[in-house]
Amino acid sequence: MPAADAAASTLGAAAAQSGRYFGTAVAAGRLGDSTYTTIAGREFNMITAENEMKPDTTEPQRGVFNFSSGDQIYNWATQRGMKVRGHTLAWHSQQPSWWGGISGSALRQAMIDHINGVMGHYKGKLAYWDVVNEAFNEDGSRRQSNLQATGNDWIEVAFRTARNADPSVKLCYNDYNIENWSYGKTQGVYRMIQDFKSRGVPIDCVGLQTHFTGGSSLPGNFQTTLSSFAALGVDVALTEVDVTNSSTSQYGGLTQACMNVPRCVGITVWGVRDSDSWRSNESPLLFDGGGNKKAAYTSVLNALNAAGPTSSPTGPTSSPTGGQSSPPPSGAKRIVGAQSGRCIDVPNSSRTNGTRVQLYDCHGQTNQQWTYTSSRQLTVYGNVCLDAAGSGNGSAVQIYSCNGQSNQQWNVNSNGTITSVQSGRCLDVWGTGNGQQVQIYDCNGQANQRFSLS
Repeated sequence: MPAADAAASTLGAAAAQSGRYFGTAVAAGRLGDSTYTTIAGREFNMITAENEMKPDTTEPQRGVFNFSSGDQIYNWATQRGMKVRGHTLAWHSQQPSWWGGISGSALRQAMIDHINGVMGHYKGKLAYWDVVNEAFNEDGSRRQSNLQATGNDWIEVAFRTARNADPSVKLCYNDYNIENWSYGKTQGVYRMIQDFKSRGVPIDCVGLQTHFTGGSSLPGNFQTTLSSFAALGVDVALTEVDVTNSSTSQYGGLTQACMNVPRCVGITVWGVRDSDSWRSNESPLLFDGGGNKKAAYTSVLNALNAAGPTSSPTGPTSSPTGGQSSPPPSGAKRIVGAQSGRCIDVPNSSRTNGTRVQLYDCHGQTNQQWTYTSSRQLTVYGNVCLDAAGSGNGSAVQIYSCNGQSNQQWNVNSNGTITSVQSGRCLDVWGTGNGQQVQIYDCNGQANQRFSLS
């Protein structure tokens, strides 16, 4: 357990210490409630729209998209420095009414067009997308939905479409009742992910909704489930957490299980206060209807803080394709993103320790001029180093006075990646736009992790 003066006092800050997030679901209609927004803005660092990015809301008529409420949530979150999860693109429920009048190839095309339309709008802006939601029965077979009736490959098509629509966002499969490793549904989803990974179908993460009710509580093998999915090469996340009567042991246990699995990237509770929950009569969240912290809040915060300042690296410790390059000749160079064409930039030419670097249009000023030294430091302004604020996934990349430590040393690799000597993780950006923040993340070979010094 960190010393008391080192422990974070909010859920988001505590999770960030180990490179994770702690999020909540937000409804646009509640953003006028000051108690609601005060808690949400203070405690969380990842936001999911409850309903505002689902198919019936975003495409109420064929080819006619409406992003007003989704954008309201996105703007509210990003203005406060939070990231956003997209939820969801293809689902048997909350479909546009016009989907009910089509089937077969027409419905398949409608799904493809919907994914392209929605992801095109949010391209480069979101951290994750729940591409497909709840496509399995309890016994591990496929749910017999209208989407399933278009052909058994519909989930694969959805993921391939999503990757083409936005190469930078993490693509997730999301479901409930997949927390118990020995359960049929869990095994069915596991086999699908295993198959996708073996055939190169693009999938980056699995979301376990983690709705624990009287009949579905924290299983003893929950951590085994998380680590088993992670071993397939995907991130895992707890995406819609709520627990009957806010059991402190279950909340603490599910949080601890995530902290124990390096590729468990974060936790989202499904609502802010009990009164905001779809299960409000079961008191399932971390804040009561008055906005007061409950005992379960403390159990979660303690588990997040106990994870310590970093998590163990899970990525490769060298370039995935081998071949670290020798330091280039001295002289200031731009660090240009392969995906975005934008430069790594120190905002407002700041020289303040801890200023997080970002992507920005290349302009040749000194706050975009980096020198790769013989000691593998990337320096700006002559004596300020590019610095990893931690070694876990999602750790911020910032500027800091040079100190010679390994979190300020970088390998510039022949495949275009730049990896932290301390963690082995890659410089990474979520998106391509001006102001996108830079972090370190497990190396995956995608364009959002490739840079050139030029």
